[in-house]
Amino acid sequence: MRIRVGFVSQSMSLWEASPARALTFTRYQQMEKKEGREKLLAVTKENLQNTLRTIYYCIAHDIKVFRLSSSIVPLATHPEVKWDFVTPFKKEFQEIGDLIKRYGMRSSFHPNQFTLFTSDKPHITENAVIDMVYHYEMLKAMGLEKEGTINIHVGGAYGNKELALERFKENIKQLPDEVRKRMTLENDDKTYTTEETLGICEELGIPLAFDYHHEYANPSAVSWEELLPRVYATWKDIGIIPKIHISSPLSEKKLRHHSDFVDLSFVMEFLKVVVALGEDVDFMVEAKRKDEAALQLVEEMANIRGVKRMSGGSIEW
Repeated sequence: MRIRVGFVSQSMSLWEASPARALTFTRYQQMEKKEGREKLLAVTKENLQNTLRTIYYCIAHDIKVFRLSSSIVPLATHPEVKWDFVTPFKKEFQEIGDLIKRYGMRSSFHPNQFTLFTSDKPHITENAVIDMVYHYEMLKAMGLEKEGTINIHVGGAYGNKELALERFKENIKQLPDEVRKRMTLENDDKTYTTEETLGICEELGIPLAFDYHHEYANPSAVSWEELLPRVYATWKDIGIIPKIHISSPLSEKKLRHHSDFVDLSFVMEFLKVVVALGEDVDFMVEAKRKDEAALQLVEEMANIRGVKRMSGGSIEW
């Protein structure tokens, strides 16, 4: 079986390569209309250039799993700013998408924690729909709308998980079909366990991006070993191999915080189960040192007896 390993949005090895330069609404308001427009264009262009630099870095290291930044376009969803960010940057978006497809990379987005579908407040759901559509529009601009995914959490419990889950199932219907078909769900480190999230995924036909660290911090009533084959099965309908989030705790006291690198001893038990299942899988490393952590994890796994390193970002076990 093969494990491909990737990282989140920015290479720590590249100089000044953030794809998430910001322009606050407060700053934008202080500008004249023309100046504000020019600043929006300048920041977006820089973020796209840094995204492209990072894609080339992935290609150089043969890293096939990559999460794009949600913050490429500043103020894209702000109700008083909303602007056409695709038309001025058709060439840049297309170049990024063409490279991702040409080199067989797996792409995804992960909107922030405020993208919620469990709230009883209509405006929160409306904002979540707007945010999901924004991410889909970026995928579409890159030509990745048939293969990229948009990952979110179930949301808050608001004191009653059963009612919140019912609201989720109802509110998610407000998403355009093409957007909903690209979404995945992830188990939480505090609220919804793997088992609870999996139930929603199976009912609604949504793939589950299993997070081993979150499962450790917020365990299900049923063991993750028993749930993992069901997790894998949720990916079959969209024809993509399962993706799993990998990280390790900063400390026992800071159990939910991500460490700089992935502690191999922390994930070793998990790796043994994954190998026993025998199916190819992709790992998204969520450590603070990003690409450095991903490459180190690959190197450390490759030192295990019976494991062969296939590229900078993959091993065969």
